[in-house]
Amino acid sequence: MSVPGAARALRFVVPAGLDDPARVSGGNVYDREVRDGLGRHGWAVRTAEAAEAEQVAEALDGLPSGGVALVDGLVAGWAPAAVESAARRGHPVVLAHMVASAFPGATADAVEAERRTFRAAAGVIATSRWTAAELVRRGFVERSRVIVAVPGSHERPPAVGPVGHRDLLCVGVLAPHKGQDVLLDALAQVDGDWTLTLAGSRATDPAFAARVAVAAEPFGQRVRLPGVLDGGDLDRAHRRVGVLVAPSRAESFGMAIVDARRRGMPVIATEAGGIPEAVAGGGAILVPPGDADALADALRRWMTDPALRARLRIEALRARALAPRWADTVARVDEALVAA
Repeated sequence: MSVPGAARALRFVVPAGLDDPARVSGGNVYDREVRDGLGRHGWAVRTAEAAEAEQVAEALDGLPSGGVALVDGLVAGWAPAAVESAARRGHPVVLAHMVASAFPGATADAVEAERRTFRAAAGVIATSRWTAAELVRRGFVERSRVIVAVPGSHERPPAVGPVGHRDLLCVGVLAPHKGQDVLLDALAQVDGDWTLTLAGSRATDPAFAARVAVAAEPFGQRVRLPGVLDGGDLDRAHRRVGVLVAPSRAESFGMAIVDARRRGMPVIATEAGGIPEAVAGGGAILVPPGDADALADALRRWMTDPALRARLRIEALRARALAPRWADTVARVDEALVAA
């Protein structure tokens, strides 16, 4: 145990709907694994869900003198003043799943709120080395105050091999930064009997999700939008396909990529953010983000070149051993909380 004796109290402030199966996201999965794992490191975790700035302030107002709070960066950015106030009494640690300022369309107010939040934090946990470097580059935090805790994974059976190389899987919330529209634009250029499963929550950006659904209609049954796939449904989807496609415009690391790596599954993805870090060890084709033509070319190469597929599968299976585990993630988070 990192914290000896009686359990040390921790307030964990997270987005509303953390356990809602209809709103599964990489950030929610990460937060749940951390919440459930920190007890093994001597923390008594009290979780507070927030859907607006006032609820973030409410959760942090009760932080006792010298107390420790872990605040998901998404909700922390809504209420920088609450983080600043908590820092005068206790030790708020901000969990940076992403750098919102690096996303297209970030407003000046959002950038300033993010800057204030990270500067006030007693410590920062970044979910990739890219995220940590980006926070430092933007002057939001000193490198010495950042601990990297990449997303983990559970043990998974290896990918099935040569079956289903024309069956594609894309997993992630339907939102502009995930680039599902770019993937559909790319597939419009690819001949053959391919199929695509676009799995993910539509709750984050319903308007974008509706546009993706409309864009998928001309493909008929070749494109499926089953919503969130979890547990056994997601396992079956992985067994059915040959490759994971991650067409993100922006990505800190990529939970779906980590899961694919644990299965030894090849990945076709963009070079956005921390994705190159997530696929270190091989088994991936990377293309520029937002480039439908380059993505179409990568998909054609995957579908038509047996030697390329064989090489990527060998590399991906070898890279299974490199995939991080949740126990390691939680241990790094614990380290940051103790240091705060």
